[in-house]
Amino acid sequence: MQSEAQSLVFLKKHFGFDAFRPNQKSVIDTILRGQNLLAIMPTGGGKSICFQLPALMLDGVAVVISPLIALMKDQVDALRANGISASYFNSSQPHEEQNQVLQNLKQNKIKLLYVAPESLGALKPHLGTSSLSLFAIDEAHCISAWGHDFRPAYKALGSLKQDFSKIPVAAFTATADVATQDDILNQLNIPKAKKFVSSFNRKNLYLEVRPGTKRIQQILQFLKGRKEESGIIYCLSRRSTETLANKLNDYGYKAKAYHAGLDAEVRSEIQNDFVSDKT
Repeated sequence: MQSEAQSLVFLKKHFGFDAFRPNQKSVIDTILRGQNLLAIMPTGGGKSICFQLPALMLDGVAVVISPLIALMKDQVDALRANGISASYFNSSQPHEEQNQVLQNLKQNKIKLLYVAPESLGALKPHLGTSSLSLFAIDEAHCISAWGHDFRPAYKALGSLKQDFSKIPVAAFTATADVATQDDILNQLNIPKAKKFVSSFNRKNLYLEVRPGTKRIQQILQFLKGRKEESGIIYCLSRRSTETLANKLNDYGYKAKAYHAGLDAEVRSEIQNDFVSDKT
């Protein structure tokens, strides 16, 4: 295992940063010591590096449980672009691709393996023969009281500590009050884990609440001065994403609908177009 003092060297070498953000170093050092933890860090606060960097410093493979297939692919692509051996395992892949991932896992060719919680059961039998460095659980609030109604598979994550008792579990989320924090730790069977809570104050974020009337006109007014920028508009249903995307296209915007009802290949194409600024 690498020493904690070397984490700054790895940060510069693999991610290009000269210094850590608040709480990153403490979280990373705790993982390197093999301890369990819960980190509450705002979106954009550098959560990913908190488990990606120690994964590179430790022997074996780090398993990252992530609920969003699109984000999973995005992170794996970014890691591979930096020369880091990363893969993902989820239901969007054909069986041939999944088998190749499992083969690479068996041959110790993967440092970071992202998996959807629903696919963890299929992956578990293959982890016993692999050298594991850590489990990182992203969007950990999904295991708490209201979250597992949305993603029931998160409830099964409590078995990780039972099946792999010596492997550190690091849970991450941007949203959790004190009661939810305790619930997350209890659900994961790590009740005495260390907590790291960062400030939620984000000077670069602006929130505004408006009445839900004349929505299309309000959206068009908002976009009027941002024609060269990219953005995401969240809708309440699949149909409303398609309706809104069509209307925006009618007004000259390069918009596409993205939702779970689309084929995996179509979703991947839309995501790639957004990342490359074609949409």
